[in-house]
Amino acid sequence: MLTSFATHAELEEALLGCDRCPLRRDAIGPTSYNGAIDSPLVIVGEGPGGVEDEYGVPLVGPSGQLLDKALASVGVTRDRVYVSNILKCRPKGNRTPTVDEGRFCAMNWLDGEMALVRPKVIVALGSVALKYLMGPDARITKDRGRWFETKYGVPAMATYHPAYLLRLTGQDVVKAKWEVFYDLKAAVERCRELAPGYELASAEKPDLLAMYEGRRLERRGGR
Repeated sequence: MLTSFATHAELEEALLGCDRCPLRRDAIGPTSYNGAIDSPLVIVGEGPGGVEDEYGVPLVGPSGQLLDKALASVGVTRDRVYVSNILKCRPKGNRTPTVDEGRFCAMNWLDGEMALVRPKVIVALGSVALKYLMGPDARITKDRGRWFETKYGVPAMATYHPAYLLRLTGQDVVKAKWEVFYDLKAAVERCRELAPGYELASAEKPDLLAMYEGRRLERRGGR
């Protein structure tokens, strides 16, 4: 099902016009990626929420802001990594996408993205991303923090999705945040070993909402 694209611009143009599955009907439109297309570190989330659907890019709402803080704790800024999602369109009611929905979308788009980016390390956020990248029997509770090989020939590690952390309280959230910290730390260390010349942090933290405000206005005009 993978369509070959010569450039990222060509892929994105095709992606933003996608209507290959029913999820497109209930979303403002497909969401794309953000970050650096030459980054050795790729972060793959599950699917867009309401803010992401408005702005057309992944992980810029509350979950994305928590991700930014987690990455900052291990010396990474969002403009220096490549961030995408398994699912490109927001499911109606912001429900969790099914494994089949994730597989269909990722085979159409994520596989093409990875062929262009050719990362050295992938971080999977949450169960949907893990199941696509590792296999349908994978479980975030038992496979989190373990290295595995993806079909792209790229080592990957799964950790909790920030949306999961936002639902926790008390000692549960403290424990989970530390686990995410150590998972991301391991991924960054592996990335620096495999791509020692790449800088994973910019001097200033990017304002993602400001960067994509123009796209948000375009999408609102197209509703």
